Amino acid sequence: MGHRRLISLILPSFLLVMPLAAHGTDPPLILALTPSRDPTALQEAGDAFVKALTQLSGVPLRAQVASDYAGVVEALRSRRVDLAFVHPVGYVLAKREAGCHILVRDIWQGKTAYTARFYVRKASGLTRIADLRGKTVAFVDPASSSGYIYPMVLLIKQGLVRDRDPKTFFKEALFAGTHDAALQSVLHGRVDAAASFDKAPELYLKDPALVAQLGVIGETPPIPEAGICARPGLPAEPLDRLKRALLAIKGPEHAQVLKEIYDIDGFIEASDADYEPVRDAMALMGLARPK
Repeated sequence: MGHRRLISLILPSFLLVMPLAAHGTDPPLILALTPSRDPTALQEAGDAFVKALTQLSGVPLRAQVASDYAGVVEALRSRRVDLAFVHPVGYVLAKREAGCHILVRDIWQGKTAYTARFYVRKASGLTRIADLRGKTVAFVDPASSSGYIYPMVLLIKQGLVRDRDPKTFFKEALFAGTHDAALQSVLHGRVDAAASFDKAPELYLKDPALVAQLGVIGETPPIPEAGICARPGLPAEPLDRLKRALLAIKGPEHAQVLKEIYDIDGFIEASDADYEPVRDAMALMGLARPK
């Protein structure tokens, strides 16, 4: 999924402001998008999404592409944006740093949660996580839920990693930068294992023959899907209309708009409690306060 791809939570950030005409006389609420591809293409997809949402809700909206999730959290905190698409870790930060609340959760690939897995080549003979001691691994990015944080928590809970340091277990641990690159590193024998999410091989490798070369030797508990959050202080009535409209946006009528923005199927009800497992994982990883 688009915004599951890795986004740094620590880099300095800024918002790329791309004004659109407001609908009607009310100032539009601004929905922040974190780029997972070319920002211009995402802006176009965002414009189509907020147009459909405005038509359904009667609430004027404007889409704005952000540089990364650190920028989204800061913009929510300073009230420069009102709503934002957030990935699981991003929502926990937005709640803690900006007092935001979750409106809806994404439905992606027909599911509202996903898992992280350790992938190996089937021909390697590796069959369980403990077999990776002294081996090499490709994670994705330190800010990734499925490409680092959750897999590390699994290793910590099994007593395999000490002091949150993967090198207490692995011979070498690298960050590949993307899920695709991590999986390719395994397939080409550059590493013994890779951490990524449950649908990653089918999504990125596409060729069933390549997917068939990979085996799974460990899997995390479910990770709640990403969603849309709202900053505090917004009027309740338009926010309620927006939430109803989001729950109503689905296929076939809106399938193309949803696919283009983040390749999602629609939205379901969400609550802050859904993200308690993410908070627990972040705490185990020492991410209680972002630097």
